[in-house]
This record gives sequence, structure tokens and C-alpha cells, in this order.
Amino acid sequence: MSNEWGSEIEAMPSEKELFMKIKMLENNMQERKLVTYKQAQDNDRDRGGWGNKLDFLFSCISLSVGLGNVWRFPYLCYKNGGGAFIVTYTIAMIVCGIPMFFQEVAIGQYLGSGGMTFVGQLCPILKGVGYAAMTIVFLLDVYYCIIISWTIFYLMSMFSYLPVLPWSGCDNWWNTAECFSSVNNSTSNLNFNSSKFSTSVEEYFERRVLGISSGIEDIGGIQWGLFVCLALGWIIVYVIIRKGLHQSGKIIWFTALFPYVVLLILLGRAVTLKGASDGLFYFIMPRWEKLLTPGPWMDGATQIFFAYSIGCGALPALGSYNKFHHNCYKDSLITCVINTLTSLLAGVVTFSILGYIAAEQNVDVGHVVKTGPGLVFLTYPEVVLKIPGAPFWAATFFIMLVILGIDSEFCLVEAFITGIVDNWSEQLRPHRSRLTVIVSLLMFLLGIPMVTNGGMYIFQLMDYYSASGISLLWVCFFQSLGISWIFGVDKINDCIKQMVGVEPNKYWTICWKYCGPLIMIVIFTGHCIEYTNVTYDTYKYPKWAEYIGFGLSLSSMVWIPLYAIYYIVSGPGTIFENLKAGVQPMIKQRKIAVCDKRTGLPITESNIGLISPSQSII
Repeated sequence: MSNEWGSEIEAMPSEKELFMKIKMLENNMQERKLVTYKQAQDNDRDRGGWGNKLDFLFSCISLSVGLGNVWRFPYLCYKNGGGAFIVTYTIAMIVCGIPMFFQEVAIGQYLGSGGMTFVGQLCPILKGVGYAAMTIVFLLDVYYCIIISWTIFYLMSMFSYLPVLPWSGCDNWWNTAECFSSVNNSTSNLNFNSSKFSTSVEEYFERRVLGISSGIEDIGGIQWGLFVCLALGWIIVYVIIRKGLHQSGKIIWFTALFPYVVLLILLGRAVTLKGASDGLFYFIMPRWEKLLTPGPWMDGATQIFFAYSIGCGALPALGSYNKFHHNCYKDSLITCVINTLTSLLAGVVTFSILGYIAAEQNVDVGHVVKTGPGLVFLTYPEVVLKIPGAPFWAATFFIMLVILGIDSEFCLVEAFITGIVDNWSEQLRPHRSRLTVIVSLLMFLLGIPMVTNGGMYIFQLMDYYSASGISLLWVCFFQSLGISWIFGVDKINDCIKQMVGVEPNKYWTICWKYCGPLIMIVIFTGHCIEYTNVTYDTYKYPKWAEYIGFGLSLSSMVWIPLYAIYYIVSGPGTIFENLKAGVQPMIKQRKIAVCDKRTGLPITESNIGLISPSQSII
């Protein structure tokens, strides 16, 4: 008869002969370092989930292209000296970003699962990577909606001030004597010889929207306007998840394409402004001395992970809905290129406006406005003032920001909920609707301190420590370690070859195994050695605030070593046996996506049965 590999076995072999044959086969497979899977039926492989191939591509674009490109990229670029940040960002993109994006999507497609479980299947001892990723996603969800609340506030206040824009003049109750408006050159007794003055746009954001205090020590009261906008933002996110509105193919396509229409219109006006060339020169010209400091390297690498949504479990989840033989390689490259071009497009618009403001104020581009998370709210509102029909274009821009923010937010919230439910499916799946309510309400309550007068300082603390920087780098490093070293790049290559028919070339292997982990180690070590305190403009945080920040970072980082220790100590064997078992793959049954026949897209919160198991391919 024939064995599993198709070789003939003589009738009734001796025990010794049988043992030698098995040993020979095991050694052969060990040398080839391939993944030994039992062949699955075609209907198991063609798991399906997307109505057509473009739905997956546009879902990836909707997830990865968001506020991280329009809001975060320009402010980090400005913070790190323009062109110096572009250099580090490009290097991180080539050796870390694109390879890890492709790796996550491909593994999710192969396993038929994502979220917090996929690393644990390939390397059980590092299942803590999944818990750490879910902690980062949770913290990110909490403060991400704050940006949405700022945007909604701008929209609501605009309509109450029509036909003018509330940030266009200096004669409002929130303006100071140092205010300057570029629209009509109005001032509030501005002394141009003074070294301290601000634009009407800047004062509107800080004094009207934020009501910002002198520091985190002075948290002040709640900004009730922002509080209402925060509540409204979470209601919108919950309704979208609960009703499954994001499953509509038309909505996915609209949310993916609409921002580009707005950005291109703003680009056409921004680059024609006086001084735009100075801003663009600042944007593309590296300040080489900055490259000798860890800041641009840390921010460049983590911005790639942040913008590409690497390390949060969402990419494997999206990939898991693909058919087994889908060409995820092509879609991954397209998504990464579009993501980077979007960031550069937003950067060109932002720095063109900064150049214009610098020319108006006769100052250097690097000192024209306060660097910080609010940079996009200081530049884009300025350029719409120069476009005919300013209220219409302002409304269009902030609607775009709301769409980008909510689009990314509900993807991240659903990634968190799906990761939790998939890990404890028997206990939580029947109560998924209630869990969604509880999670959304909890995240809303935790966001309230960030809509107080001192909320911006808390927001900056969260952004610096909780979901970027060393914590995100830590998680991505151990994820790379578990997948590329312990599971092995040869096995990954074999998995990808089974799916797309072509084995990845040496570029991918070298980046996965050597370049990516090495760069992460170097940047992480450099950041720890030359650690700099978090600041907001010229404000320096007190020591107790930094300790809270370290606690936020450790809240995700600690899961990885703690779970590894727990796995070794609590296993049934000896410590050595448990350690050995912890580095052996334990791949679960591949799962089938339940599709909505009307839309052809995966069913999520709108129908409780998200996924169901098929025959094992192991």
C-alpha cells in the first residue's frame, strides 16, 4: 500500500525497517525545511469571503490609508526636520514596511485566521504578541477617536458661523493681542516687532477648540463641546459596526477614493501659494545632523508600522477572507505604494501651506507653527481660506477627515473585538453584540480626560508612549522573531508558493530574517540609550507624567515575556519540554468566512456568525 507521501511500503515490514523508513522521511523533510501539510480539498482552500478581488484591495486601502497619512505623517515630518524624516521613512518602508505588510497578509490568507491568534499558531510560546497587539489597538482606539471629535467640532462650529469661517478673523472672544489673520491682514493690535505672535487659525485651534491649559498639571474642566463631539463620534462608530454598513462595496470604494479628490483639489491651490516652494524645499531637503539622533529613526520606523497597520492583527484578518490561491503579493504592493504616495501627497500640501505662512510672517519654515499632533488643524484650515467658496471647501476637507478617521477607527475597533472573540469564541461569540456595546462605552469613558483643558497633553502622552514608539517596535520585533526565525522563512516561502505558485525571491527572505529585525533592534537600542523626554512645543512634562507614559508602554510590552514564562511553567512537561513544544507550530483548522449574498463581503458584527471551521489542512 502507499503511505502519505506516495512511496510503496512492503507488506508487513519489520519494526526496525519501519522505524528506519520513518526516520529517513523525517530527516528528508527536516533538511528541506518545508511545511508538511495534508492536502486540503479545493472547497477548503477556496475559503472565499470577498465578493470580488477589488473588494479586498480597497478594504486594505481603507484600513491602511487614514489619519495616519494626513494627520500623523506631516506632523512627524515637521517635528524631525522635514527631509531627514523622509530618509528614515523610506529606508524603513523598503526593509520593514512592505515586507512585513506582505508577510502578515499572506500568513492570514494561508491560515484562514488573524487577530491575536496567528503568531501563536506559528510559535505558541510567543502568543503573548497577540495580547500585546490587542493592548496597543485598545489604547489606540481610545485616543484615535479624539481626533475625530476635533474634526466634528470644526464641522459643527463652521455651520454656526456661516457665511464666514470662525478661524478667519482676529475679532473673536478667544483671540489675543498677538493674533494675525492672513485673510484680511486683520490684527488685534499686533506688534510685528514682537517675537511672539500667532495666526487666527492657530488661536482658534488652541484657545477655542482645545481651550488648552498651561500643562498636564492643570487639567481644568471638560470642554463640553468636544465632549458632545466625542460622544457623537463613538455613536457613529458603533452604529457602523453594529449595522454592518461598512460591508457595502459601494461604501468601501467611496471611503477609499473620496479623500484623494479632496487632497488633489487642495494640492492644486497649495502649491500656487506664495512661499510654497520654501516649504517644499524644507520638506525634501534632509538636515543631515538630524540623522545622527535616534528621533527621526524611531519616528520613521514606527510611522511605517502605524500607517501600514502592521502589528495590530487587522491585516491577517483581512487576508484571511481571501481565497486560498488569491494573489495577495500584488495587492500588498499596490496598497503599500498607494499608502506611501498618500503620505507624500499630504506632506506636499502641508509643507506648501507652511511655506506660505512662513512667507506671510517673515519667519523660517521650521519655526512657523508649533509642532505637534494638531499640525494638520493649523495648515489645512489656512489654505481653504485662500480658495473661493472657502466654507464649502472647509466642510469638504473636514468631512474627508471624519471619513478617514471613522474608516480607520471602526476597522481598529472591529479588529480588537474580533481578536478577543476569536480567542475566547465559546464564551464571547454568543454575546458579541453586548461586548461591542461594553467596549465602545469603555473606550468613550477613557477618552473623556482628553477633552478637558489639559487633554492635549494627555493625548500627546498617549500618542508618544502607548501605540507608537518603543511599544510598537517591541511587538513588531517579536512578531518578526516568531514568524521569520522560529517558524522560519523557508516555511513561509513554501506557504506562499502553495498559494500564488511562485516562491518569494531573496529580497523578501533577507528583509524578513535579517534587515527588518536588525533595524528594529538598532533603533530600539538607540532610542533607549539616547532617550529624550516627551514635549509639547516648549512644554516639558513632569517626571510623574513620564512614569505614567512608561506604564502605558509596559502595559503592552509586558505581555510577551509574561506569557512565555506562563507557557513554560504551566505546561504538562518539564521546562525544557515545554520550551521545545513552544517553538513548534500548532496551526489550527482553517476557517471559512460567512458571506453576505447581497454584498459578497464577509459577515461581521451585523450577523454574529463571523467565521466557522472547515476541514483541517494540517
